[in-house]
Amino acid sequence: MSDEKTEEAPKAEAEPEKKEETPNSEIVGKKVFFLNPSVNIRNQIMEELSQHEYEVYSAKNTAHLTRVLKKYPDSIVYINLDETQKAEAEKWIDVISTAVPTVLVGVFSSSSDEAVKEKFVQKPKVKCGFLNIKLDMSKTVLQILKIFETMNVKGRRKFLRATTESEETATINMPTGGGDFINGVIKDISVVGFSCIFDSDNVSLKKNNLHKDIQIRLHTMLIKAEAVVFGSRAEQEKNVYVFLFTNRIDPDVCVKIRKYIQQNLQHKMEQFYK
Repeated sequence: MSDEKTEEAPKAEAEPEKKEETPNSEIVGKKVFFLNPSVNIRNQIMEELSQHEYEVYSAKNTAHLTRVLKKYPDSIVYINLDETQKAEAEKWIDVISTAVPTVLVGVFSSSSDEAVKEKFVQKPKVKCGFLNIKLDMSKTVLQILKIFETMNVKGRRKFLRATTESEETATINMPTGGGDFINGVIKDISVVGFSCIFDSDNVSLKKNNLHKDIQIRLHTMLIKAEAVVFGSRAEQEKNVYVFLFTNRIDPDVCVKIRKYIQQNLQHKMEQFYK
């Protein structure tokens, strides 16, 4: 047996843990969360805000929401005091103020109790208003829109977009002339346009060509539109085509697209909650 000592290999230094980059809210905008929203808040306030291209979400669990806010520290949270214990809400605002100091809070209530209002308004974190939802909801929306505009909540982003390439909730059917149609899957969509991959490899569309009678299925919604081919790119041996809607797009189509985008983003956020 050899008496030579085997030199011990040096231990590799532990690599520093990579921190996930936080999205720049000045560019992509801030996320807005509604904690325990009532049906009226969801259907009237959140729906209207999404139609104004704000990125809004509902949340039911403060622990889950706290975890999300640590990932998106520039977010805004509105708490519905009618659906949340006031003591619990007050405690959570204090907790989140320490855990994520950059999160801003607003409060909803149908109560006209001035003492309750004062208690929350005096908190440094509550900078997005104490809103009385006993009044006309449309007036409440206008209040929020003014607050959001002042705070530049959208950032530089003008339109919300849903990415759908790994899903089967967004598809396209388009005539090519002569009674033929081509089908495809949408990769992403906004009220400005969409990108898609067609099922057939033989599709060849020219840039700037106008295509009418395009049928787009967004989950259970079916919409018709016309769009111009903006361009294409090769991606994993497939051609990805980018279309821009024309300015003749029906306003009702825009409403449906925004509604789908909000539902799509909410679904993805709920997966993150879990």
